Amino acid sequence: QVRLVESGGGLVQAGGSLRLSCAVSGHTFSNYIMGWFRQAPGKEREFVATIGWSGDSTIYADSVKGRFTISRDNAKNTVYLQMNSLKSEDTAVYYCAADPRRYITARGDNYNYWGQGTQVTVSS
Repeated sequence: QVRLVESGGGLVQAGGSLRLSCAVSGHTFSNYIMGWFRQAPGKEREFVATIGWSGDSTIYADSVKGRFTISRDNAKNTVYLQMNSLKSEDTAVYYCAADPRRYITARGDNYNYWGQGTQVTVSS
């Protein structure tokens, strides 16, 4: 049973930083691509970032490029999302996702496993 548990969300002022973590259990973490997605109230879920098996390949949404950094620690079975220069429009529930495919993808329907989400609220 694959399990993903996000943590690190909270309330932060605009311009501040947060680091989200997603701890994964139940599979060989290093063989899975990992992604972060978010969903704001009344909006569709949107892609944020993804990272390949070894961490060498990444893709970011244009809206977060240069501000967010995705990384992973395969020894700790954990993926991170460092979020800097936060804006009010970053307010959303953030979800991590995993899939055993070979190549990274920004498509949410390509991920088979999802966490329960963590709330990020940025006050202006």
